[in-house]
Amino acid sequence: MKFKRTIRYEGELDRSLYYYMLSLPEGEGIIRCIQCGTCSGVCPLSIYMDFTPRKLIALVREGFSMDVLSSFTIWLCSSCYACTVSCPQEIKITEIMYALKRKAIEEGVYPRRFPVPVLAREFFQMVLRNGRSSESLLVLNLILKTNISKALSYVPLGLKLLKTRRLSLKKERTPGASEVKAILEGLKEGGP
Repeated sequence: MKFKRTIRYEGELDRSLYYYMLSLPEGEGIIRCIQCGTCSGVCPLSIYMDFTPRKLIALVREGFSMDVLSSFTIWLCSSCYACTVSCPQEIKITEIMYALKRKAIEEGVYPRRFPVPVLAREFFQMVLRNGRSSESLLVLNLILKTNISKALSYVPLGLKLLKTRRLSLKKERTPGASEVKAILEGLKEGGP
């Protein structure tokens, strides 16, 4: 990938993401980062990322908030925890990636047709409404919102799964769905 580099002035930087990360238990580790590059070296997907994990932390600290939130790096993280295990400063880098994903979804700056943020958003909305997810409806929503042109290619697999009862078209709902919704909304508002 080739990136367009732009010069930024200090007044254009936005350190709100940095302060947001410091407010989170998993985010406070970015202060301890010594920029050794171990996380980037052990990450199996760093070669595909626009910013390596080390550079992403540096960008957060310096105030390049929109560059961080709109990068593909946070969506490519496979949660293998190699970076977290190898970090000499014991920074929970995988948890930082999760926090950045949540913030990107909240800010609406994620790649629109990229499946990971769409899946996360659809899963959360389904659990918020029904107290749990219905896998078949979740997959259907994901396909329709990311790559509708491939929807027909999944029909044979879907029919096989239905035939073997591995897939249900029934909309699942938990009896305590209202309690789950209250918990999730409390967490969203910064509750306990």
